[in-house]
Amino acid sequence: MDLSRRALGVAALSALVVAGCSGGDGLPASQGQNYIEGDGTTVQWEPGERREPVEFTGTAVDGTTVDLAQYRGKVVVLNTWFAGCAPCRAEARDVESVWQQYRDRNVQFLGVNTYDTAAIAQSFQESFSITYPSVLDAGSGAAMLALRAYSPQATPTTLVLDTDGRVAARVSGIVRPLTLSGLLDDAGADPAPGPGASPSASAPA
Repeated sequence: MDLSRRALGVAALSALVVAGCSGGDGLPASQGQNYIEGDGTTVQWEPGERREPVEFTGTAVDGTTVDLAQYRGKVVVLNTWFAGCAPCRAEARDVESVWQQYRDRNVQFLGVNTYDTAAIAQSFQESFSITYPSVLDAGSGAAMLALRAYSPQATPTTLVLDTDGRVAARVSGIVRPLTLSGLLDDAGADPAPGPGASPSASAPA
């Protein structure tokens, strides 16, 4: 093989590698392995069975500091994810839809990104129109350490915290909208406004 043909072969291989590392939306390609995928199993804990409040501090995708304690008094959803996780992509818009339904009902959603840089996480949020905040946990691991008692190895994992900050429920794998809505109601979300109530205008958190 002469040098020119060899150079063309190397260039073609490089192009294939680059194509395999990203999707058409600029995000990393979905990964079918290298992480544990949950099966949708849901576990709930009665109030008397719940452990101590979960506490951690992290840096959000936009660079601000998030202290989980600032949401105490609200029902909180923690959703673990990363951009190359296919199930995370599959559930992203459904999770955002439930957030829009519950954001004015004493509920706060918070993503826990376990792998990505801020730029990749931001691209994911923009691609899937995610408006609730996420913390970047790859560097410190503080959030996952705080959640270790609930074994959130599967990605995604969704945890619902009651108003005291204690884990009330866990979904391992893709969470369905009706399931998440029911868990929020059970954990103490405010009732939905009546038919005559006018929706309040809210800015993204």
